[in-house]
Amino acid sequence: MSERDQAFVEFVEEASPSLRRTAYLISGDRHKADDIVQEALYKLYLHWPKVARAGNQFAYARRMVVNTAYDGGRRPWRREVATAVIPERQATGDFASGHADRDQVLEALRSLGPRQRACVVLRYYEDLSVEQTAEALGCSEGTVKSQAARGLESLRKAMRRTSPAL
Repeated sequence: MSERDQAFVEFVEEASPSLRRTAYLISGDRHKADDIVQEALYKLYLHWPKVARAGNQFAYARRMVVNTAYDGGRRPWRREVATAVIPERQATGDFASGHADRDQVLEALRSLGPRQRACVVLRYYEDLSVEQTAEALGCSEGTVKSQAARGLESLRKAMRRTSPAL
């Protein structure tokens, strides 16, 4: 294995869990998240020497994951989900200390538009600064602030609809 390939493999082993989490939170589906990360890593490998020289490979990879998630959502066949039977939703139990059910949060997150979802995930889950989020998304800091604020408000409304006690 070449030195280039070894460096890439080490990067992938270290960065994959975080990239998968980000892709999952943006896409809302574990299988799509795996596909998004795989496609982004493939593209990253093609440009690896340039990326490795520039530094901050993780920020570049995260940006590629976000862009790949956006691109996948634009393809009409990616938005369609075929199912023979619609599953019944089970009643949720009472959660201590007012914590929302994980599925409700993910469903609320899925209801956001792609840009808002990416801003919320990167700002509040990945704990990036406004500047880092703007860099990752290729937009202005003002856009990050407004999209994150709108996204949080939409999440609050969605959570109130599903859990009026919140």
